[in-house]
Amino acid sequence: MSKENIAIPTEFQINDTIHQKHYLVDGELKEWNGNSADVYSTISSTETYAPTYLGSAPDMGEAEALDALDAAEKAFAKGQGAWPTMRVRDRIECMEQFVEKMKTKRDLVVKLLMWEIGKTLPDSEKEFDRTVNYINDTIENYKALDRDSAKFQKNSGVMAHIRRGPLGVVLCLGPYNYPLNETFCLLIPAILMGNTAVFKPAKIGVLLITPLLEAFKESFPKGVVNVLFGRGRAIAGPIMKTGKVDVLALIGHSSSANALQDQHPKSNRLRLVLGLEAKNPAIVLPDADLDLTINECLAGTLSFNGQRCTALKVVYVHDEIVDEFNKRFSEEVDKLPFGNPWEKGVKLTPLPEAGKPAYIQELLDDAIAKGAKILNKKGGQHFDNYIWPAVVYPVTKDMRLYDEEQFGPIIPILSFNDIEQPLDDMAESNYGQQVSLFGKDVYTLAPLIDTLANLVCRVNLNSSCQRGPDAYPFTGRKDSAVATLSVHDALRSFSIRTFVASKDIELNNEILEKLLETRLSNFVSTDYIL
Repeated sequence: MSKENIAIPTEFQINDTIHQKHYLVDGELKEWNGNSADVYSTISSTETYAPTYLGSAPDMGEAEALDALDAAEKAFAKGQGAWPTMRVRDRIECMEQFVEKMKTKRDLVVKLLMWEIGKTLPDSEKEFDRTVNYINDTIENYKALDRDSAKFQKNSGVMAHIRRGPLGVVLCLGPYNYPLNETFCLLIPAILMGNTAVFKPAKIGVLLITPLLEAFKESFPKGVVNVLFGRGRAIAGPIMKTGKVDVLALIGHSSSANALQDQHPKSNRLRLVLGLEAKNPAIVLPDADLDLTINECLAGTLSFNGQRCTALKVVYVHDEIVDEFNKRFSEEVDKLPFGNPWEKGVKLTPLPEAGKPAYIQELLDDAIAKGAKILNKKGGQHFDNYIWPAVVYPVTKDMRLYDEEQFGPIIPILSFNDIEQPLDDMAESNYGQQVSLFGKDVYTLAPLIDTLANLVCRVNLNSSCQRGPDAYPFTGRKDSAVATLSVHDALRSFSIRTFVASKDIELNNEILEKLLETRLSNFVSTDYIL
């Protein structure tokens, strides 16, 4: 059968494949002459389905990993390097230069977001713009943090000048579902606080980082940011085994985080900043506004095909309204338009993981074998690169779909008549990120909110789970997170309080005054950054 080209708008066409032949280490874009991994998109550019070849990226190993680690370690120099001892305003200037260079690559990064991970055009644009805003907001927050530190305190006859200092070398590993935004939510605050980093992009969404290599090189001193490409096992493992990593910054699965921690010989010295998996529930009470609830549950379960840690991955509906909810929700799921990311109004797009449709089918088969049914007419319909969202009911605890984080287009629904059921399930769960609570009666909602706030870290009232706005804390309990990410909190997660103390005597006060007058110290400073 012939493979006839389909109509793709000119601005979104892949006219030239990208063969990434450089990586960034010690301030140099080094040429790569070793093995490369082919990069394909599950989006087809022909009428008869075939993956689209996008190019290739280096497939690096231990030697390159240790080379990058040495560069980061040398740049930090046990806290004595130029970057960790630099004035705050100078580090900020480097970051401002980077973000300006980054903005010139918007169109290409947005196009690669669509092709590599199948994110819709509006969401791809939003991810890029949100990342730029995040960097600018982080800079402003750092200025405010520094302003608050530009003072001396006195207590019990001791003067103290308290600031936040860097931790050391950071290994940064980002996720494929937000390969720009969530990765930079780790990397940007880490380096801004004076740490140095080894950064490896996710296995999917790797090419979209390559347009930014030049900006990293030109904006930061050598060794501050080092960018490698390849498999996590081949790169991250050897780096962790050295014990030279001070911070593991990872957004991914808890099994990966545990495996990497176990390889570090001095785990007590390892700081963790982790965003991990979740099984966020929705709880729909009998008095819920069903129009609102269904719209929010659609967004919560199927935005980016459910490939978000914050997605609603299980829905509890009260017995009194479960039949009506199931009928109306299933109908709305089948109305969602499927297509390529650049098509106007599209909601469902090709899945970037080639094996994901088969995995979703496994969950469906297991649930059906144990008594569940697919409620929506289109549920489970297969494409080469997609499986239609399936609304599955009734789900029971012996089904894989109940426990496993599906991370894809399948929605398990459970009914309840006693609110203790979903509460007990959440208490027993390995996860504790967020919950969506739908209802109206404040006498019912009040005690539920009080309990849920101790089971998860964000209770969304009559709205779907989400990360933003980035000013709000993003974290989780149990296996869902370690440390807190937000514009405000991330700067603290990647730093430690450190200070200069002196007894309030004439000699010390004279020294401090001269330090401030001469501005010889970057640490002891009351300079006020506007």
